[in-house]
Amino acid sequence: MAEILTPNSFGQNPQPTAKVLAQVNGKPITEEDVNRFIMAMGRNGQAYNNPQGRAAVLEQLIAQRLFLLDAQRNLYERDQAFKDQLAAVKEQLLMEYAISKCVESVRVTEDDVRGYYDTHKAEMMDEETVNASHILVDSEEKANEILAAINAGEITFEDAAKAHSTCPSSQQGGNLGDFGRGQMVPEFDAACFEMAEGEVRGPVKTQFGYHLIRLNKKNEARALSYNDVRAQLYEQLTREKQQAAYQSKINQLKIMYPVDKA
Repeated sequence: MAEILTPNSFGQNPQPTAKVLAQVNGKPITEEDVNRFIMAMGRNGQAYNNPQGRAAVLEQLIAQRLFLLDAQRNLYERDQAFKDQLAAVKEQLLMEYAISKCVESVRVTEDDVRGYYDTHKAEMMDEETVNASHILVDSEEKANEILAAINAGEITFEDAAKAHSTCPSSQQGGNLGDFGRGQMVPEFDAACFEMAEGEVRGPVKTQFGYHLIRLNKKNEARALSYNDVRAQLYEQLTREKQQAAYQSKINQLKIMYPVDKA
């Protein structure tokens, strides 16, 4: 059985210049119908935005149109079960629309955002991070052999990582990029934040094996500027205002419509 794609985004009136890809009982399915269907799938739609995927979407739109014609021919809309489903869907949509109406007037101004930033400026900090590289092997003996070779100048840390490390980071010479406290396993984390820049330490044992670690850089915690956090604060304050409006409306409605809990 072919995969069933769920968004039902066809059936709109075609644009005058829309390319017709198929017709079902004389009604066209256009390239724009396919585009809308793919867009309605969100991120999953990316997998269908290619010739093979678009062909599959077209087949699904054809199938949906055929089922719609079959439902109309059989007068399924008169079935009580369908009427019950339609009523439930209508109530759900109406409820969601009422909530959207409740919060649509919420506005967050630049003064709101700036005022919040100024009041909470001391809390607006970018955490301390480090940049480290490592070599992961399965035995302490092997780790010590590699460390000795590095210290003797026989091989660079990067080349040793590429040659011996079992971590995927080996392809980047063992570099793990920047990370903050708590993002690595405890033993690895503790070692990195104790080390000095340029220091090589190990073997450090973790649940994954034995690590040789080189600390490339320390990035001290810093105060975040207004521009750093403006967009994030705008979203945060919008959510908070919407939640307040939502709760206020519920409180009003509870006065109008009694709520009895068991």
